[in-house]
Amino acid sequence: MKHFSNRYIFIFSTVMVIAVAALLSLAATLLQPAQERNLEIEKKKNMLESIGVSATRDNTVELYSKYITGSFVLNSEGEIVEDVDAFTVVLKNEQKKPLEEQYLPVFRAFPDDGEKLIILPVEGKGLWGPIYGYVSLRSDMNTIYGVNFDHKGETPGLGAEINTREFESMFPGKKLFDNENFISVQVHKGGADPSDMHGVDAISGGTITSKGLEKMLFDCLNKYNDYLLKNRI
Repeated sequence: MKHFSNRYIFIFSTVMVIAVAALLSLAATLLQPAQERNLEIEKKKNMLESIGVSATRDNTVELYSKYITGSFVLNSEGEIVEDVDAFTVVLKNEQKKPLEEQYLPVFRAFPDDGEKLIILPVEGKGLWGPIYGYVSLRSDMNTIYGVNFDHKGETPGLGAEINTREFESMFPGKKLFDNENFISVQVHKGGADPSDMHGVDAISGGTITSKGLEKMLFDCLNKYNDYLLKNRI
C-alpha cells in the first residue's frame, strides 16, 4: 500500500510539473508580443526625451514618426553599413563583439526649433547594474543638444538620480571635442567649473554611478569619432 502511495505521489508531482511548465510557456508566448511592444515604445519615448519632446504611452509612436526622421548604422570607421535596421541593433550585444565588427546606430531628428540633430545610444555599467540612454547632438557634431539616461537598479536618491531632469539638464551645450581631440563629458565630484565645456556635476552620494556614466559616454561616443569628425560643420 505504501509503495502504491509513493508511486501515486510521484506521478501526480510529475504531471503537475509538466502542466505548470506548459502553462508558463504558453503565458510567455502570449505575452511576448506585448512585452516587445512595450520595449519598443519605451525606446522611442527615451529617444524623444533626448531631444526635449515629452511623450506619453498613447502618443509616443505618433511623435516618434514626426520627429525622428531617419536612421542608419555605421561601422567603427564611420562608414554606413547597408541593410541593417538601426532600431533593431541591441547595443549590449554589440559591445560583446570586437570593435571592428560592431554596428553603431545613428538616428536623425528634426525638432520644432529647426535644429538638425543626430541621436546616439549609449550603454554602460553603474554601481548595481546596467545604465543606458541617448545623447542628441547638434549639426556641428560636437555640441550636446539633450540627453536621456536610465538604469536597471541604481540606489534611489543616489545613483538613480541620473534619470532626473536636474542631472540631465546639465548636459545641453557641453562639447565632445576640443578642436580635433575627443574629450567627451566628465563628471566632477564636488562640482564642475561653470566655464568647463566638458564638465558636469557628479551626483551627491552617487560617485560610482557618476563615474560609470562618464565612462559610458566616453567609451560609446568615442566609437563614432571618425564619423563625427568627417561631418563636423
